[in-house]
Amino acid sequence: MQWWQKTTIYQVYPRSFADSNGDGIGDLAGIIGKLDYIRDLGFETVWVSPFFASPQVDFGYDITDYLSVAPEYGTVEDVDRLIDEAHRRGLKVMFDLVLNHTSDQHPWFIESRASRDNPKSDWYIWAGGKGRGKPNNWRAADLVSSAWTYSAERGQYYLASFLPCQPDLNYHNPEVKQAMFDVVRFWLGKGVDGFRLDMFGSIMKDRELRSNPVNWRPRFFPGLPVPELFVQKYNLNTEESFAFARELRQVCHELGEPERILLGEVFGQPSVLQRYLGESDGLQLVFLFDFLRYRYDPAFFRDRLLAYEHDFPAPLQPTFVLSNHDRMRAASRVGGDLRKAKVLATLLLTVRGVPTVYMGDEVGMTNTPVPLAQAQDIMAKSFRRLPEPIFQGLQRAIHDTINRDEVRTPMHWDASANAGFCPPEVTPWLPVNHNKDERSVAVQQADPHSLLQLYRRLLRLRREWPALHAGDFELILDVPRPVLAYRRRSGAEVAAIYLNFGESLQHVRATADAPIVIATDERNHLHGDVLYLHPHSGVVLMQAQDAIA
Repeated sequence: MQWWQKTTIYQVYPRSFADSNGDGIGDLAGIIGKLDYIRDLGFETVWVSPFFASPQVDFGYDITDYLSVAPEYGTVEDVDRLIDEAHRRGLKVMFDLVLNHTSDQHPWFIESRASRDNPKSDWYIWAGGKGRGKPNNWRAADLVSSAWTYSAERGQYYLASFLPCQPDLNYHNPEVKQAMFDVVRFWLGKGVDGFRLDMFGSIMKDRELRSNPVNWRPRFFPGLPVPELFVQKYNLNTEESFAFARELRQVCHELGEPERILLGEVFGQPSVLQRYLGESDGLQLVFLFDFLRYRYDPAFFRDRLLAYEHDFPAPLQPTFVLSNHDRMRAASRVGGDLRKAKVLATLLLTVRGVPTVYMGDEVGMTNTPVPLAQAQDIMAKSFRRLPEPIFQGLQRAIHDTINRDEVRTPMHWDASANAGFCPPEVTPWLPVNHNKDERSVAVQQADPHSLLQLYRRLLRLRREWPALHAGDFELILDVPRPVLAYRRRSGAEVAAIYLNFGESLQHVRATADAPIVIATDERNHLHGDVLYLHPHSGVVLMQAQDAIA
């Protein structure tokens, strides 16, 4: 197997991970200082969210220079040191690459906006209106706002698929494609092991800018309170986007082995996601975001896992995530219950695929309430017209977060005033959660039964046993309704995982001579061939024999 097929990914949001210089903002030196922690925990790849030069309107996802670093995060030399220090510890490094758009303060866009006949005039997507309306009916990422913003300088509209401050690049222009491929080559040359590709499904749009057809069977988009009113036929997952994935893979191949990874943020049906993966010539991995919208319910996971085995058979690898910098924290989805968080952690790190863990989930960090009036997130600011109770009710209704500040607050390193993120006398850029006293690395390091120690044990077991990082997958169906159970098998090695999502003790038939190697509840045990599973708990049984009956 290639390294990326069996890796485990730890996502770092630099602004909130570790502040090395006492300015209340996390930085690259802070990440370097915590690499031993990431390695010792057992992760193998570090995904670093954007740190490139940016006005920070969207905190790094609005870039003004792809080849330099925002001064609050450090310098290019710090990036070199981060890559070198990670590699010295046996860690891979993956950068967040925003190819779809730049900041509206990028020199390219400033020039492009200045006139219709300058050298960069066609580097972005410009169009005139139709009558009194916009060029077409394309919507922005919130599915409510138009994707078009008027520019008085040119007397035209420019396309911004996410926010008006993030104009889309025009990849039909070969100069744009070459410039961005050179950005990729620049960071590959410095030793980065791959990229997470932001908004990759939107990369190539219809040349004719045709309006999307009406969606007569609208569905709700993940995490948003509005349905898709138009089928995104001409601005999402186009044929040329699939071809672009293959071109980008070829750029990564230029340096030869080891293979560099491309992990796409794309949305669509399995048939669409499969096309991005191609036949060994597209992206290697894509996030499966319907897994992120999980219900704490064994039936949900049973159905999803069966579907993934059908849609992404080996050697394809499903890519799982339970939370990230945009979505509700995993522990918050289960009401902050650490027992349930342990069940989810066991699931995430034992199914077939590539698991991605958002920083702080390993200690059960929860969303930190940030009043809408104090929100720094540009998405949340657009909701300030709503009374706070209505806004909070809306978030509860969709069972997700709209104010992304709530999932981006500082990492809990210890129980001190600012949780060890920055000095106690400094005001961090976002407030620290009050539950840092019990959900911090220092506190849970000392507790052998903590969520953090469970992550450590699971990651070590996954790394050491081929059945868990390379084995096939098979559901075990003869179990009580609240239990999800499955096997992983590689040669003579077999793992059996049993997860009780219910409120009562469950008795499950298992093999008597397959010992429990991990139990999320110390009361779980085998008596003969009967497994006793306490509420909201799980076990991993391992043996190196031919089968577990």
